[in-house]
Amino acid sequence: MSSETVIEVEGLCKNFEVYATPRDRLKQLLLPPVQRMLGMPAGVYHSKFPALSDVGFSVSRGETFGIVGRNGSGKSTLLQILCGTLAPSSGRVRVKGKVAALLELGAGFNPEFSGRENVYMNGRLFGLNTAQIDDRFDRIAAFADIGDFIDKPVKTYSSGMYVRLAFAVIAHVDADILVVDEALSVGDAYFVQKCMRFLRGFMEHGTLLFVSHDIAAVTTLCSSALLLERGRVAQVGSPKSVITHYLENLVAESQDISAARQAEPIADEAAEDSADFTDMRERFINHSPLRNDIELLPFRVGAESFGAGGARIVDCCVRDAASRKRLDWVVGGEMVQLLIGADALANLEAVIFGFDFKDRLGQTIFGDNTYLTYRLEPRRARAGERIEAVFEFRMPLLPVGDYAISVAIATGSQEAHVQQHWIHDAVILRSQASRVCFGQVGIPMRNIEINTRRATRPAAEAS
Repeated sequence: MSSETVIEVEGLCKNFEVYATPRDRLKQLLLPPVQRMLGMPAGVYHSKFPALSDVGFSVSRGETFGIVGRNGSGKSTLLQILCGTLAPSSGRVRVKGKVAALLELGAGFNPEFSGRENVYMNGRLFGLNTAQIDDRFDRIAAFADIGDFIDKPVKTYSSGMYVRLAFAVIAHVDADILVVDEALSVGDAYFVQKCMRFLRGFMEHGTLLFVSHDIAAVTTLCSSALLLERGRVAQVGSPKSVITHYLENLVAESQDISAARQAEPIADEAAEDSADFTDMRERFINHSPLRNDIELLPFRVGAESFGAGGARIVDCCVRDAASRKRLDWVVGGEMVQLLIGADALANLEAVIFGFDFKDRLGQTIFGDNTYLTYRLEPRRARAGERIEAVFEFRMPLLPVGDYAISVAIATGSQEAHVQQHWIHDAVILRSQASRVCFGQVGIPMRNIEINTRRATRPAAEAS
C-alpha cells in the first residue's frame, strides 16, 4: 500500500432541507426574494436535517477502506459526495484518480436504452472512447452473462441483471478507485463469487471503498474502516476495532429492546451415547427450525474454468456416504461424499484431484486434494479414460447463505503441478436455516455443561 493519499475528507457536512408540506416548498422558492426586496428578513419555511456532520478521514492508494453503520447513518450520502453526484453543504473533499461506483440499483442507466447502449454511454462517462469500448465490449458482455438481454431495454431487467451489467462495466473502465455499496446483495451466488474474484484482484493495485452491513466481509476484505453514527464519525481504525464498536452498539440497543422479554424454556433432552461423534443436541435441533438444511444446486457444466486441457471435469456432485445416492439437499453434520469425475484427453501422469469449499466472500473454509494419499503410488490415466475421485467428510454446519465448491484436476506434485482443468463454483450450496450464529462454520458439540461450586475468597481477603 502506498503512502500517497487519494481520498481526503475534512469537516464535511451535508444538510437536507425538510418541508412539512408542498406549500412550504413553494413559499421558500417565492417569498424570500420578495421579502428581501421589501427590506424584510427572509423567511425560512423548512427545517434542516444534518445527514453528515464534521466528517473527516483519509484513504491511501491501494487501501481497502470499509464504511459501516446502521441504516440512516449517512453512508450512502457520503459515497455520493465522494463520487461527485451530490454537493456537500460545507467542508473539503479531495479525490485523486478515476472513480467507478456501484451505488443504488440502476444508477447511471437509462431504462429506455438497451444494455448495449448503456454500456457505451457509461463507458464514455468513465472516459473511454468508442474504440476502447468496442475493444472491451465482448469482455463486458461475457462478465455480465445476461445473454440476449444485452440488446433489450434495461427497464425489462431484473434487479440481478441490473447489477450484473453495472458491475461488468465498472470492472472494465480502468478505475483507480472502486466504490461498492451493498449492490452485490442482490446478485446470485455464481455472480457474487465472480465479483469477489475480481475485487480481490483489484485490491492488489487499486483503492476500494467497500460499504456493507456484512461484518465478516468488512473484516476480511478491508485494511481499515470507518464507523458512522447519525452522520458523525464514531471511529476510524482497524476493521476489528471498528466492528467491535459497531457490534457493541447493536448489542446494547437490542438488549434495551428485549430486556422485558422472557425467553421460552427449551425441553431438556439427554443425548444418547453413540460410537459416532454426534452433537448432544442433535435430536432437538433436527426437529426444530434450527436444523441446518442445505440445498445443493446441480453441477454446472458451463461454469467458468481454466486449465492446460489435458483433462476435462464432466461430473461433480455431493452424495450420501452410505447409499452413494446423489443428493439435492443435505443436513449440516451428515456424512457425505464429494465425487469429481473427469475425462482424460491426453495421457496423464501423477494425477491429483482437489477441491476448495468457499463462503459467499470467496474465502476458503476448507479444502483438500489426493496428493498425500497417493504420493508413493501416483495415479495415471490414459487418453479416453474416465477417472474419478471421492472425498468423504462430515458436512460442516453452515451459517445461512450461499457457498461454492470449486474443483480441479492437475498433474504433478503438491509443490509443482499443472492445472489441467479447474472449475470455479462447480457446485453451489445454499444454507437455508442454521443454528450457527457466529463464525464461518459450526462444529458438533460432544458435550455441553454448566457446573457450580462454592466460591473461595481471594487470598488477600482471607488475610
